Amino acid sequence: MYPEAIVNPMKAELTTAGFKELTSPEDVDKAIKAEGTTLVVVNSVCGCAAGACRPGVKKSLENAKKPSNLTTVFAGFDVEAVSQARKHFSPYPASSPAIALFKNGELVHFVERHNIEGHNALAISEHLKAVYDEFC
Repeated sequence: MYPEAIVNPMKAELTTAGFKELTSPEDVDKAIKAEGTTLVVVNSVCGCAAGACRPGVKKSLENAKKPSNLTTVFAGFDVEAVSQARKHFSPYPASSPAIALFKNGELVHFVERHNIEGHNALAISEHLKAVYDEFC
C-alpha cells in the first residue's frame, strides 16, 4: 500500500471537485446501484493519472450533461474497495487509472488505462463529455 501522505493530495484532487470517496466494498456496491448515472474513477499514483486522468475527468464536468453521482476509489490504497469495484467492471481487466460509467447499476462505458495513457487531459475530457451526452 502507498503511504497516506502521498495518496491524500491525489485523492483531494477529485474529492475537492465533488467526488465521493468509496473506501469499502459496501460503499462501492451502494454507489454503483444508485439510481441515475454513477461515474467511478479508479485513481492512481501513476503519471498518467496525474497528467491526464484526474485533470481530464474534472474538465469533463464542464458539460451540460454529467453523471448524477461522482465517486472514486484509489488503487494501491483502498484495496478492498478497488477490488469490489473491479468486480463490477467485467469483462474489462483490472486497470488503473480507469473510468467507469454506470446507469441504474449497469456498466455502460469503461475507459481502460491504455485509453488514458498517452492521451492528454483535453482528449479524455472530450471523450467523457460525449459519453455523458449519450448516457446522462
